[in-house]
Amino acid sequence: MKKRTSAAARIFAALALAAAVVVTVVVISGAVGGSSSDGGHHQSSHKAKKHPEKPKTKAATYEVQPGDTLISIAHRTGVPVAELEALNPEVDPLTLNAGETLKLR
Repeated sequence: MKKRTSAAARIFAALALAAAVVVTVVVISGAVGGSSSDGGHHQSSHKAKKHPEKPKTKAATYEVQPGDTLISIAHRTGVPVAELEALNPEVDPLTLNAGETLKLR
């Protein structure tokens, strides 16, 4: 003898499935920034700059710290990587050693 499921159980299963789909859509749209409380017109308070300001350094040299790379030094000092390489041709950019002194000007 087979046991039949009740109509209430079938309706509940359908509602639970629909609720799971709605929750999934809400979570995904929130994660990708698709939800907005102002009708989809999101205004950013940040204005895009064409040329971000470079931090200016007054120092003529920089002492390499553990974990530094030429890119991190360039960001910290405002001196482009190409210029750092040109000013310091004897330094291997792949093996910077803590304590090394790099010329910045």
